[in-house]
Amino acid sequence: MKIALLYDFDKTLSDRDMQEYGFIEDLGFKDPSEFWALVDQQAKNNSMDHILAYLYEMVTQSKLKGKSLTQEDLKAYASRVQLYPGVKSWFDLINHYGETMGYEVEHYIVSSGLKEIIEATPIAKYFTKIYACEFFYDEHKQAIWPKLVVNYTMKTQFIYRINKGVLDINNDEDLNKHQADEDKPIPFTHMIYIGDGLTDVPSMKLIKNSGGHSIAVYPPNKEIKDVTKDLLSYGRVDFVAPADYTQGSRLHHIILTIFNKLYGDDCCDKLPRNGSV
Repeated sequence: MKIALLYDFDKTLSDRDMQEYGFIEDLGFKDPSEFWALVDQQAKNNSMDHILAYLYEMVTQSKLKGKSLTQEDLKAYASRVQLYPGVKSWFDLINHYGETMGYEVEHYIVSSGLKEIIEATPIAKYFTKIYACEFFYDEHKQAIWPKLVVNYTMKTQFIYRINKGVLDINNDEDLNKHQADEDKPIPFTHMIYIGDGLTDVPSMKLIKNSGGHSIAVYPPNKEIKDVTKDLLSYGRVDFVAPADYTQGSRLHHIILTIFNKLYGDDCCDKLPRNGSV
């Protein structure tokens, strides 16, 4: 059996939006809020999807400021990304615990951030698949158009892909084919979603309501956010915890407890029903 952990990235594994690790500063903005205000205004003025609006402004502002926007440019920002405590050792820690119980643990990113940056981080090697926004590049290797957009509700598509083992985003035929639950490689009950806020609500709710588990995280050493409290009080998540991925943390304890519960449930399912040994 497999267990899948699905993660948002910005403010879930790292402490802020990835564009704030140098990209916005290099455009000449004194404060990241100035860039995000442009994005909000663009989305509002044109009834535009907010994720498409930020991708548009990345391309537009780069052109206006005479800045290159290539894959290599974006990858260079990955070295500046600050991960939350324990993230770098988290995956080996969780994989090992799963192995002791006979589980193969897979990790996935489902993020509205940029795949180009995430793929260049030191933790990229741990993910079976990274689903995130991507740019299309022209013959001069400059970003000109979104190739893939992952907005809040579209995230749920990738959960179904993981559930059915249809990871190729170009393969819609197999994704939409009927597949018996027992043939799906990772049942919803064996999925755990970790996110930070309202942008993750559709994914959190889908997995929780389908028998899996959802966890909302908030910055360590800070007061729990009101939005995080609401996610728990309205039943959209099972647990909340500081984004501390170190061994022995509350988040670590929650994951291990879920693993133990899954193991117990799976053992019960395997018991004979007729009294035979």
